[in-house]
Amino acid sequence: MPAIQLSVVIITYNEERNIARCLEAVRGVADEVVVVDSFSTDATVAISRQHGARVVQHAFEGYVQQKNFATAEARYEHVLQLDADEVLTEELRQSILAAKNDWQGAGYTLARLTNYCGSWVRHGGWYPDRKLRLYDRRLGQWEGLLLHERYEVAAGQPVGQLRGDALHYSYDSVEQHVQQLNRFTSIAADELWLRGKRNVTVFHLLLKPWWKFVHGYFFRLGFLDGFAGLSIATISAWGVFLKFAKLKTKAAA
Repeated sequence: MPAIQLSVVIITYNEERNIARCLEAVRGVADEVVVVDSFSTDATVAISRQHGARVVQHAFEGYVQQKNFATAEARYEHVLQLDADEVLTEELRQSILAAKNDWQGAGYTLARLTNYCGSWVRHGGWYPDRKLRLYDRRLGQWEGLLLHERYEVAAGQPVGQLRGDALHYSYDSVEQHVQQLNRFTSIAADELWLRGKRNVTVFHLLLKPWWKFVHGYFFRLGFLDGFAGLSIATISAWGVFLKFAKLKTKAAA
């Protein structure tokens, strides 16, 4: 059988610092690139077009909705979804090319290796962080509420694994991590509310954050990543507290 044709889809908002690096890495792998942009106010759109991407602007309604919209915009049935701050390694590129030439099942997962403030993080539960990103769109869709979206394939459909990593350039600074944490914990609290969870106790506010730190830093060996591991474990624990604190104030309003 001939090789399948592949659409790479990327959702963006103010990603001028990342998008060129991401697009360069898919050259030779993608048969088309679609950037679905949420009306960026920086140079994201111009840079994307300079690198040959087809840009579609669409108001952001949520991660699930935006990724399903981007998938539907693809010209081809086989899709690789990337975030703008992700870059394919050469090993992963070759693995994707091999999958194009011998496609099996509904899709493939890939591993993500995260760069945190200049350090590569391999512990604390952050690696390999496998995500299903290469898929046949006829056999699944993006699902979830407000946060933690995931691609779900139809029941019984096989999923393979790609070799190689996607390099994830997450946070350049602790400040950036804290800023995003504040935004994401607000979304997470809203999601819990939508799921009907209202009761917040000392267990949620004290014990769950404590366990988050202990689990990531000690049991998942986050301490082996040095300062990055300590920062991630501490801020992640703080995020658990913030999520439930925001839910409690929402319930009390």
